[in-house]
Parts: sequence; structure tokens; C-alpha cells
Amino acid sequence: MKRVTGIGGIFFNAKDPVALRAWYKDHLGIDVQGWGGAAFTWSDGGTTIWSIGNADGGHFAPSQSTFMINYRVDDLAALLQALRDEGCNVLEKTDDSEYGKFGWVMDPEGNKIELWQPPAGQ
Repeated sequence: MKRVTGIGGIFFNAKDPVALRAWYKDHLGIDVQGWGGAAFTWSDGGTTIWSIGNADGGHFAPSQSTFMINYRVDDLAALLQALRDEGCNVLEKTDDSEYGKFGWVMDPEGNKIELWQPPAGQ
């Protein structure tokens, strides 16, 4: 089974997200949009999302990290089951939305990892 096929997104928490977004825009040229991030388009049409959010948002919980990486996968349900079978700390919550299917696993260092299966055709 193919597991990770690419990076779907990189998410940061910041004490002052507005200032940090401005720094990345001014100094690294990242085209930060009004929603707080940017989308980098791949040559095959896929995208990697880059976003800075508020440190108080709680989206990274139970991790204490200030970042979370979203990995693109082909078959979320199969991968989550394989990770459970391998003894990994897979979080029970999953999400299915217009943006695709999402699941989460904690790495051995306590970092929350987001797994994303894009909607069909993306």
C-alpha cells in the first residue's frame, strides 16, 4: 500500500500570527492571503497549503508543538488501520468534508500529524 504521496500542508501556530505572516510575506515573498496562508501549486495540479494560525486555536492538540505537517495520502482509512495495527497512536477523530478526508496520528515525539485524502479528482 502506498502511504504518503506528498506534503499537503504546513501549519504554524504563532503568538502574533498577523506579524509573523507579514514577516514571511515581506522577507520570503510568500503570497499570504486574507485567510492566513498561501497555496503552492504543483506541476501536476496539486497544492501544498502553508498557513499561520493563532497559538490559542487548539487545532494541534494534544500536541504541544507550534507546527503540524499535513501529508497527502491515497487511502486514509487503510492507512489509519495499518498505523493502528502497527501500534501507532492514531487519534479517533476523523473528518470528511468538501476538502477531503482527514485523520491524525501522533509521532513518538508527541507531534500531531495530519493525514489528508483529497477529494476524488484532485
